[in-house]
Amino acid sequence: MPEQAIILLVEDNQDDIDLTRKAFAKANLLNPLQVVKNGEEAINYLKGESPYANRVEYPLPDLLLLDLKLPGLNGFDVLRWVRQQPGLSGLRVVVLTASDKIRDVNLAYQLGANSFLVKPVDFEHFVEMSKTLKGYWLWMSKTPETSRPPKNAVNREKGGRSR
Repeated sequence: MPEQAIILLVEDNQDDIDLTRKAFAKANLLNPLQVVKNGEEAINYLKGESPYANRVEYPLPDLLLLDLKLPGLNGFDVLRWVRQQPGLSGLRVVVLTASDKIRDVNLAYQLGANSFLVKPVDFEHFVEMSKTLKGYWLWMSKTPETSRPPKNAVNREKGGRSR
């Protein structure tokens, strides 16, 4: 049921976050929307690390909307990381960015993006795009099973030892 699917928006620009929320509301896309503002927060959210450890409050998303131009780890870094995680490799990732550069499009698909959308500058076009997201990604398309990386895998990534 599309109303239950969780969307994680990775976006650093507050105006774009507000615009997304307004466009989703006007498009009647009422799915829960979680927002993180940079690549590191996105990875911590997906790992379930503090402050995102509560899985009830911060469930795994069914759809990741990923901006490319982020402070610190950029969207390409996040996408690369997601596709390397066995439990998250099937997560549906839609790049939603202002860039229309063909090299960005090509790299996003090479790294495993499921779709590449350029942010509409016109609000009504953003609403139409939101309706398309709802119709295709949340209603028609089946969601693959995903899971957070096991804690021992997270420790190994940080240089720790699993027990």
